[in-house]
Amino acid sequence: MKRILIIEDEKSLVRFIQLELEHEHFYVRGAYDGNSGLQLALSEEWDLILLDIMLPGLNGVEVCRRIRTMKKTPVIMLTARDRLEDRVSGLDSGADDYIAKPFDIEELLARMRALFRRIEMADRQSHSILTFREVTIDMDARIVTRSGVPVELTKREFDLLAVFIKHPNLVQTRDMLLDLVWGYDSIVETNVVDVYVRYLRNKLDAPGEESIIQTVRGMGYVMR
Repeated sequence: MKRILIIEDEKSLVRFIQLELEHEHFYVRGAYDGNSGLQLALSEEWDLILLDIMLPGLNGVEVCRRIRTMKKTPVIMLTARDRLEDRVSGLDSGADDYIAKPFDIEELLARMRALFRRIEMADRQSHSILTFREVTIDMDARIVTRSGVPVELTKREFDLLAVFIKHPNLVQTRDMLLDLVWGYDSIVETNVVDVYVRYLRNKLDAPGEESIIQTVRGMGYVMR
């Protein structure tokens, strides 16, 4: 269940939004001034903050700015003023979106859904693209580049590189690599790991430079 914090001094509006969002299966909590809203925003974890600009105490722009120094919680600004300067100041303070009051609850829900989709897509992309030194690997597209130049790898070479780049600076024994890449019930010998590490080195290493995959004598290999 996603957690929503509403920071808005108009209590009837908070109650209206809360009832509508709870009907959509959100957990909702309200705060009615900038100071208490900022304290709640920083002391608990929220999936989204709905933040009014005109607040007693700290105004919404300052609340958003202070949140951004500590957290990346998504923020949608709520305001009765629809002037360009207010939209700009709200977005410049770190807000992710802006909606002018009065608004239809369906518009708010649509903006929330769109924001959550953008965040989820960004999270998936950041988790699927891994980089270590000059090597970048896109786990979803199964693309590898070194210094921006594509590197053609076989499926097994790609899977082996993925193990190394997911665990940089961690020594992997040959048995560990066999289990992770070939499967624990594989009947291949451990020296096949040496062969594939050599393949990777030939494709990834720059001439005259130390290999990105280093041998740890008596143990195995490590990417560092």
